[in-house]
Amino acid sequence: MSFTLATGALARSLLGDPETEPLFSPESDVAAMLRFEAALAEAEASEGVIPPEAARAIGAAISGLRPDPDALAAGLERDGVAVPDLVRQVRAAVGEPHAAAVHRGATSQDVVDTSLVLRLGPFLDLLEARLRATVARLDDLSRRHGANALTGRTRMQDALPIRAADRLAAWRDPLAGHLDRLSSLRPRLLVVQFAGAVGTLGDLGPAGPAVRARLAARLGLGDPGRSWHSDRTTLVGFGQALALLAGSLGKIGQDVALMAMAGDEIRLSGGGGSSAMPHKRNPVRAEVLVALARQAAILAGGLGQALVHEQERSGAAWTLEWLLLPDLCLGAGAATRQAEALVGEIERIGRRPPR
Repeated sequence: MSFTLATGALARSLLGDPETEPLFSPESDVAAMLRFEAALAEAEASEGVIPPEAARAIGAAISGLRPDPDALAAGLERDGVAVPDLVRQVRAAVGEPHAAAVHRGATSQDVVDTSLVLRLGPFLDLLEARLRATVARLDDLSRRHGANALTGRTRMQDALPIRAADRLAAWRDPLAGHLDRLSSLRPRLLVVQFAGAVGTLGDLGPAGPAVRARLAARLGLGDPGRSWHSDRTTLVGFGQALALLAGSLGKIGQDVALMAMAGDEIRLSGGGGSSAMPHKRNPVRAEVLVALARQAAILAGGLGQALVHEQERSGAAWTLEWLLLPDLCLGAGAATRQAEALVGEIERIGRRPPR
């Protein structure tokens, strides 16, 4: 499920990300859930769990289904999760004699978790593309302005002379590390969830693991070989990786804001105006990066509480995850968008050496 702190249309232009937001919309969530149900029917038909004609009927019904959002909302309020009502709607669309084959051997958490993972793949693609673009822009700045002089500062005090290339490297190198970290997370993060009511695939008997493998393949995901219903370490680690990324981008923003205050250390092509002081050019993107970094640190700290699942599934810990992880993703998306734009606005960094 995806619950995000809604930003108004006005704030979205500053703090949002129009490319990330659709991935965490209710419509995308439900569409991914339906992908799961269609792929599950195909996988189970391949393993002889349901008849092939049942899988065809389910696929045809899902392809033409437009779920009733009001009924899903009512079901969510009643059941704590929207899947039971979504399954009811799918079964009604399939009709007899194949309605009972819908959702065979699955549980709501299988559908919800896999829906999330299906949307995290494109989100990772977007983050990595923006990070690579930002790194390339930083490399270009270093080639063009790296020899320029800057005052190195420690503890906010003037220290020793440095080159612009030194500060740019302090911005760039962590971003390359984040690219490596996100890439290494993919095999553990982008895996199917299919384990049944209590995580044992007990309803499918010996066919369960084979169905899970086929389901994963049909969805383009990995097969974890186990249930992760109550093991949220990978998702929480992903949230922490997003907070680390936002923190590194916030460091860039903080440095740019301080350099803009110094006056002669950086020149930006952009900048925000003031209603009272028209001479000002405020480093708005830089300030947003600092705010998003701090928000991410707060959200990631809370997400750690979602590790505590009692027994085979926790409604409370799971719901907490829904409240925090999507906002971490949206914040990271906004931060990468603003960082790429901010670095692109740097016209000069450092003081040119005398000729």
